[in-house]
Amino acid sequence: MTSVDVTRTRRRWLVLAVGVFAQTAACSFVYGLPFVVPLLRDTEGLSLAQVGAYVGAPTVGLLCTLVLWGAAADRSGERGVMTVGLALCAAAVAGAALLPIGPGPLLLVLLGLGGAGAASVFAASGRMVMGWFAAHERGTAMGIRQTSQPLGVAVAGLTLPTLAAAVGPFRALLLPAVLCVVASVLVATLAPDPPRAPRPAGAEPERSPYGTSVLWRVHGASALLVVSQFAVASFATEYLVREQGWHVAAAGAFVAGGQIAGAVGRIATGVWSDRVGSRLRPMRQVAAAAAAVLLLFALGDAVAGWLAVAMLAVGAVVTVAPNGLAFTSTAEIAGPAWSGRALGVQNTGQNAVASVVPAALGALVGATGYAAAFAIAAAAPLAAILVTPVRDERRRSS
Repeated sequence: MTSVDVTRTRRRWLVLAVGVFAQTAACSFVYGLPFVVPLLRDTEGLSLAQVGAYVGAPTVGLLCTLVLWGAAADRSGERGVMTVGLALCAAAVAGAALLPIGPGPLLLVLLGLGGAGAASVFAASGRMVMGWFAAHERGTAMGIRQTSQPLGVAVAGLTLPTLAAAVGPFRALLLPAVLCVVASVLVATLAPDPPRAPRPAGAEPERSPYGTSVLWRVHGASALLVVSQFAVASFATEYLVREQGWHVAAAGAFVAGGQIAGAVGRIATGVWSDRVGSRLRPMRQVAAAAAAVLLLFALGDAVAGWLAVAMLAVGAVVTVAPNGLAFTSTAEIAGPAWSGRALGVQNTGQNAVASVVPAALGALVGATGYAAAFAIAAAAPLAAILVTPVRDERRRSS
């Protein structure tokens, strides 16, 4: 191995580490609001469905801008996109934390703008990883990158409930804002864009990968799997506090521990996909496991509380496990010229569902109870089993 190869090898792991931190910082805000739901309800007197609107606001901002950030990354590179987006996220979230405003339209707008800035990392960091790592290790690398989501939730779970109790539910968001500032500086200084092959003069633009249904089916299956992921992530703290009588700090620590285990699970599924040479076969198998988790939770809530709590722990791992597989498959099918936009579409579909799940499932829980609501939600991962295009992946490999 030459000195240039050694430098490139070391650099790509540094870039991956910076990317993981950047996404973790963004996720601590985007997915951290569920941890302040009990206190927000107590202090503001909001219903579960009303609180769901605030929980979903960052993902609304995400889905409005993901494809635009992805197109910018395809055109001009990942580092600039991530640096600017993280700075915008930090400014909006700091405004939500520090401005003397209560729940209302302005707060929703600031939370949405924070999500819009965070979208830059969601769209570009995956493209950066795909550019720095070879095909035989992309599953592992993307699995490591995808640990940022459960790690971000873990950071939020360990810190936001305590901070919210001390300074207020929205003032606590100053912590994610500071993390985003640090991440913006690290990306700007330590995460260069991956090398790109020069495009021949006069060459025609690469054709869109959306000429067939394969990529759309990957997006669809991923969006369906978001239902199980957010059913567990959005309501675990609330369920443990309201239905099982846990202290909010203990519930936050429980969920945080599950998210750390989920991070390990994402790496394991990435390694698994590299070894079997498939992203979509493992993804379909994990979808079946996610459906089982929701159904067993529903059974536990009806007849045995311990089983429901156990399924929240298992679900924290299982429901997040296929995320990296879908992102890797999306980028590989799209190719280098389209991966930013394709990952933007992938993220848009997932976050469109994520923005609806908290409010919709909250209303369903209020009307029918946890058991019936989670049993109904299990239909989504069951549908994902059918939608995942495993046969098309085999044809492409052949």
